[in-house]
Amino acid sequence: MTSRPRLIAAACAALLAIALPQASLADEFSTSQRGEVERIIREYLIAHPEVIQEAMGELEKRQSAAEAEKHKTAVKQYSQSLFMSPRQVVLGNPNGNVTFVEFFDYNCGYCKRAMDDMLTLLKDDSKLKVVLKEFPVLGPGSIEAAQVAVAVRMQDKTGKKYLEFHQKLLGSRGQADRARALAVAKDIGLDMGRLDKDLTSPEVEATLEESFKLAEALGLNGTPSYVIGDDVVIGAVGLDTLKQRVNTSRCGKPSC
Repeated sequence: MTSRPRLIAAACAALLAIALPQASLADEFSTSQRGEVERIIREYLIAHPEVIQEAMGELEKRQSAAEAEKHKTAVKQYSQSLFMSPRQVVLGNPNGNVTFVEFFDYNCGYCKRAMDDMLTLLKDDSKLKVVLKEFPVLGPGSIEAAQVAVAVRMQDKTGKKYLEFHQKLLGSRGQADRARALAVAKDIGLDMGRLDKDLTSPEVEATLEESFKLAEALGLNGTPSYVIGDDVVIGAVGLDTLKQRVNTSRCGKPSC
């Protein structure tokens, strides 16, 4: 009977051979030898199917590590636009030791639920800088609402009115579009004459174009998505996970 170590060695050798170019493979194994190696691998995997699960787990781990490294490189490359752009809303502590960037869409149901997570972090963490970036990926209504949001930001340097607008529009039911966004802006007391004028400004298009370019560079394909320090987080992961990512960025561990 063939021992387990020999089976493992044979399997490894075969997998290495299969990974080689066909010309090299032909040099290494005859047809009969290759058939025997494949039989040994098949029998081993049938006897030990957990190996496949272990291999898949290792593959996923390596892919995640590679993706994380890719994200870190992109964050470093585009750090100025991500963290210091004049075309963004800054809330919380502008000199905070961790920057929390959120890409959102006013018609994103997950963003609506995740808004409370952002607000809680903003309230509870006095050392957090929060940056909001419009990323309207869910159709024309989302683009219209984002355009109004940019115009709101243009007449509100403090971010206070923008946050009020943001909460009311993102927290409302129904489809967000230009009409609904303008109604919210009027309701919170903004200068509607200036808003109409600002909506035609090149700044609106430039702001949204910047967000889309950043999202593409970071590999973001949905909302909400976050950049926390040099870490990219995709999806509504919940308050606890966001806190852990903030803490890891701040002190190197999930709990400071």
